[in-house]
Amino acid sequence: MSLHPQPWGDIPEETVRVARASFPKGNTIMRLRDEFGALYQDQDFAALFPRHGQPAWSPWRLALITVYQFLEQLSDRGAADAVRGRLDWKYALSLELDDSGFDHTVLSEFRTRLVKGNAELLLLDQMLSRFRESGLLKSRGKQRTDSTHVLTSVRVLTRHEHLAETFRAALNALATVDPLWLKPWVPEAWFERYGRRMEEFRLPKSKANRTVYLQQLGQDGFRLLDALEQDEDLVQLQSLTAIHLLHAAWHHHFEGQPDGVRLRDPEELGPHHERFNSPYDPEARFAQKKNRRWHGYKVHLTEACDDELPHLITHVHTVPAFQADIDAMTPVHSALSRKQVTPAEHFVDSAYVNTASLITSTNPEGTEVIGPIRADAHWQSREPDAFSIQAFHIDWEARAVTCPQGHVSRKWLVRERPKRTVISVRFARRDCLHCPVRQRCTRNVSGHARELTLMPQDLFEARNAQRAAQHGQPWLTRYHRRAGIEGTISQGVRAYGLRQARYRGERKTQLQAGCLAAAINVERLVAWLTGRLRETTRISRFAVLAG
Repeated sequence: MSLHPQPWGDIPEETVRVARASFPKGNTIMRLRDEFGALYQDQDFAALFPRHGQPAWSPWRLALITVYQFLEQLSDRGAADAVRGRLDWKYALSLELDDSGFDHTVLSEFRTRLVKGNAELLLLDQMLSRFRESGLLKSRGKQRTDSTHVLTSVRVLTRHEHLAETFRAALNALATVDPLWLKPWVPEAWFERYGRRMEEFRLPKSKANRTVYLQQLGQDGFRLLDALEQDEDLVQLQSLTAIHLLHAAWHHHFEGQPDGVRLRDPEELGPHHERFNSPYDPEARFAQKKNRRWHGYKVHLTEACDDELPHLITHVHTVPAFQADIDAMTPVHSALSRKQVTPAEHFVDSAYVNTASLITSTNPEGTEVIGPIRADAHWQSREPDAFSIQAFHIDWEARAVTCPQGHVSRKWLVRERPKRTVISVRFARRDCLHCPVRQRCTRNVSGHARELTLMPQDLFEARNAQRAAQHGQPWLTRYHRRAGIEGTISQGVRAYGLRQARYRGERKTQLQAGCLAAAINVERLVAWLTGRLRETTRISRFAVLAG
């Protein structure tokens, strides 16, 4: 398919007449067209199409249809039917009333082009560019970020199912690519053993029989891998993704021995983030946050929150489920900078905050990160009579620390670690061993002296200042603005299915999140243009009586 850019043009007169007669007050889709035209242009997608070939359906229309599809939670078939049968869609797409639309598979092909072209967020970014040009989005404003979990679109498998399905997926891939090699080589018993999906097959009930089954499975897997590695003519088959997954799974779960195969004990397995659960979505990972466990991904939502402007989602960032929130700060800030919507104030929760992020000079965008820093976890800071680090006097120029009893530190060691600089301060053992208040300072039973771990002066002072400020009412009042992002996540979950992946793979899940964010922006912007006020937290009549 090739692209021959065309202007979006005017809406046909008959379409305007009938649509206006049917929707005298308009609706969300028509109002968006009236305010911003077609929103997208064919040139925005030129890099995704070749120059030669059969003309493609206009990508600016496909982009709008994709946004409307997520806005109304339609399937591809439902969206294609809406193009054929909905007056408001024909109005927004500049189509004649008798236009028959397109086959629903065109939408899937369009999404595939976006993913292959590394343009998963193109629909959202182009929309934001138009809104910024219209003065609805500004740089150096206020924004806020939070994350939520996204469940994988495939079934979560047990360990036994995972191993069997990984082996089956490898056999199916080989049968697809080179059936002439596989059929004469494969043992006859494998057709009965691995021909059906695991949910159609009952594993042995007893532990001993399950162990025998898994050992047989492990032997069969190693036999297949050995056959592929020993034949130099099978390089193409060795490079198949399913074969790589089989090799990785067998490396994690089995140990080859001279007399057979041993299934590794659960304690021998590597970390969860190094292992996939299903061969059908190998990028999905296991994660646990407090009491919640899931397989899939994590998505970070960032939205503008200036009082005088609509609260538009400015960025979505999809990552593996196990990745810490703090690791998202740099890519989120970089993305906002590229979009020319860098915030002056960025409101986040404590998971996004470390001491370095509190110092504006540490990020090139000059964004002030506003969020609570975690409390000191040492026991001395939790007991009122103990000597926390605040009880020590630090002389940064002299590189010395004085304890509450007046003793001066003996060593000041600066250590450079991969992501930070650490200062270790040690006191003399003779000063600490017979100290009358030792129990208030250290619980070390071996007689070692108290040791303090510091960070560079600017970070140390910034952390202390933040911990002191975040309990005051002025800071809490300012930080209250962050709470609104919880409503955005709730809207995404309840109205748009944010926590359930539609597609397989991290990049396709990122595409889904970007389209979903664009749909939420459409709904919010039209509500803002029509004067509908933002909802506040609902309080029941009964709760009001409590005062």
